[in-house]
Order: sequence, then C-alpha cells, then structure tokens
Amino acid sequence: MSETHLRILVIGAHPDDCDLTAGGAALLWGQAGHDVRFVSVTNGESGHHQMSGQPLVERRTAEAAASGKVLGLQYDVFHHRDGYLQPSLEARFHLIGYIREYQPDLILTHRPNDYHPDHRYTSQLVCDAAYMVTVPPIVPEVPALRKNPVIAYLSDDFTRPYPFSPTVVVDIEPVLETVVDALCCHESQFFEWLAYNSGREDQVPEGAEARREFMKQWYIERISPLADRYRDLVVATYGPERGRDIRYIEAFEPCEYGSALSDGERRRLFPFLP
Repeated sequence: MSETHLRILVIGAHPDDCDLTAGGAALLWGQAGHDVRFVSVTNGESGHHQMSGQPLVERRTAEAAASGKVLGLQYDVFHHRDGYLQPSLEARFHLIGYIREYQPDLILTHRPNDYHPDHRYTSQLVCDAAYMVTVPPIVPEVPALRKNPVIAYLSDDFTRPYPFSPTVVVDIEPVLETVVDALCCHESQFFEWLAYNSGREDQVPEGAEARREFMKQWYIERISPLADRYRDLVVATYGPERGRDIRYIEAFEPCEYGSALSDGERRRLFPFLP
C-alpha cells in the first residue's frame, strides 16, 4: 500500500456490477494516475435467457475485458459459478490470496443486504476476508498484509435492515459519457438479458448509436436520484455553489470491518474530491 500511488479494488458479484456503481470513480482515479482493478467473483454463466454455461462465460469475460479497456483498467473474472456462489472457505481463501497479491488501499463491494444471493455472498466473502488478510497462518503461501485495507460499500436502494448511508459522494458527470461507453460493452446484459428480465426487450433499438442512447438514458434514470437523495452531503463535499448543481454521483458507505475511513483517509483515497 502506497502513500502516493493508490490501488483500488472493486469487487462485484458479476461482470458489469462494478461498472454500474464505480465506473465513474474508477475513471477519476485513473486520470489521476492511480491503479484500479475490477473483479467479478462469479463467472457470469447464468445471466441470460437464451444461452448459458461456458459459451456465456466466454462472452461475458470478453465483455468485461472490453469494458476494462474503455475504463483503462484490468477486469478479472473469477471461476465461481454464477448463481451458485457460497461463502465457503475455498472461496474465502481464494479471495484472501487475491487481495494480498494486489495489496489494495481501498476495497469497494456490495452491501450484505441485497436482492441477489451472489451479491450478498460476495459482500460476506469480502467481510470474511477483512482482517484475515493480515493473519499469516491463513493462506500462508501468500504473504500477509501488514494493514487491513479500507473497505466501503457500493450504493443500492435497499432499506432493510437499514438504508444505504454514504459518507463519500463523487461527481461523475465529467466522465459520464465514458461510463456509458463501458456499459455498452456488456451487450449480453443491457441489450439482451436485463431488457428481457424487465419485460423491455421490445424497447431495445437496433444499431450501435441508438443502443448507446438507450443505454445512456437507462443509466441516467438509474443514478439520477442519488444526487438529490444525498444532496446535503454533496453540498458539504463540493460547496454550496457547485454542490447544488451536481446531477450525477456515485456514493460509498464505509464498512466497519476494514480500516477506518477517517477524514485523513478520505482525502488520501479520494484525491479528486475538493
């Protein structure tokens, strides 16, 4: 872990989860010269209505790589089966070894209360790996970290047992168009599976330009409530003049299982904030 060059690890359950909730911040870190890595804990084999198994794994892995290229980062896809994820010792030890090898300053992941079991268990695996990454006899073949990374949660809309409670908000409007380009790489998801799953497959247009506009509007609809929902924090972060006008944000909530996200760590880990 470096005091100047940051390593940011975003851990989602599926290819595309990281892009949706941290793609903008990832671009801002990259523009500032820091290293960001995205991880999908599952292989994506079940996320489609017409294809599955290894052909879908290969397709979604290629989509993740294409998105990573747009975002300027490495996008890894683990071998755990999509829809079958369990917070097992095997999965925990695999993640501990991976975290130790990358040595992140900050880990972002799902909250433990979420509609999808893969999201919940990804969160549990990260929380179970926290602290244990510093214990040498656990996964002894990979040197233990001397410091527990800071961990924070990605945003969601769930309210039980408690609603998402961020302490960090990031204006992503300056990079929003590039995030849209990255999301468009996940064709199997946004133009096929999720459209089908939400009963909107007849609304997906033909042609790359029209599909990109479709993707942009869907993404804006998804994230636009966040800025008003956390407006007080946005104003406190960016000042009254700019803070009142910010439209599109990403937000992050500290996880108490990682090192504390103090004011000093917030300034270090989010250097692009005012």
